[in-house]
Amino acid sequence: MSIIKSEAPVAIITGAGRGLGREHALALAKAGYNLVINDLGAANDGSGSDASPAAQVVAEIEAMGQKAVVDGSDISNWQAAGQLIQKAVDTFGRLDGLVNNAGILRDRTLANMTEEDWDLSIAVNLKGTAAPMHHAAAYWRELSKTTGAPVNAAIVNTTSASGLYSGTGQANYAAAKAGVASMSIVAARELARYGVRVNVLAPAAVTRLTEGVMKTEELRQKLNPAFVAPIVVYLLSDLASDINGRVFEMGGGTVMAVDMPQPKSGLKHSNGIWTTEQLADVIPGLLDKLNTPMNPGEAMKLMMTAAEIN
Repeated sequence: MSIIKSEAPVAIITGAGRGLGREHALALAKAGYNLVINDLGAANDGSGSDASPAAQVVAEIEAMGQKAVVDGSDISNWQAAGQLIQKAVDTFGRLDGLVNNAGILRDRTLANMTEEDWDLSIAVNLKGTAAPMHHAAAYWRELSKTTGAPVNAAIVNTTSASGLYSGTGQANYAAAKAGVASMSIVAARELARYGVRVNVLAPAAVTRLTEGVMKTEELRQKLNPAFVAPIVVYLLSDLASDINGRVFEMGGGTVMAVDMPQPKSGLKHSNGIWTTEQLADVIPGLLDKLNTPMNPGEAMKLMMTAAEIN
């Protein structure tokens, strides 16, 4: 199988003006994609806007011989997200891939968090994934019905170690990113009938969002955003045609497959009725059978020390 389709495929990348999104865009352009570069140009906390980063990425892509357009839609707005999908179709006549990468941070402990901190994080990180995915799904469903055959399309949504392993001080961000992962598994099941695959990426990279906690030069060198981009190209390509509803971590030269939470231990009462005292007797034993939960720091350590392959 080839990496790209027989004619230039088209993909949308949100948050593509800088960091991971920019690297995804450049890697996809190199693989032969025409692209919609979506970026509001906001600060890390979601404030403000600036069209210039997206325009610079478009210029880089055009210099590579591929086509690209800037889009400044606010992907947390349901209607604007629909216009983003329509822009790809109107500009290039098709849509083959969607990479939901845009995100913000409003880190606070629960005791210090404001309602705005919560609402903006959920709006951009979770709704800002759901809204483009909804409109793309509707487009592909209608296309599948019109042609009478499944489409060949793919979505990559962005979660994080914080969402997978519950990062302390990031209740809003962790809730949104955990929601992205779970929502994506649902979408993978629902959209498979139309020929659409949905997978999830938890990137490990030093970007504007993470440079505050990844301060050492060693981490900056090992966790270059460019090292994450190949898995996005892979998951959108026909090489991954049989991969759907999966979660991956990638960064620092390491790629890991993540198993979403599944029941691992249990007991059934003979008559179906548990007493409080009986539960007190058995629940500690059930918990002992579970693996110790991994926190983001441990996950990062594993990313940096995973078994090597040549």
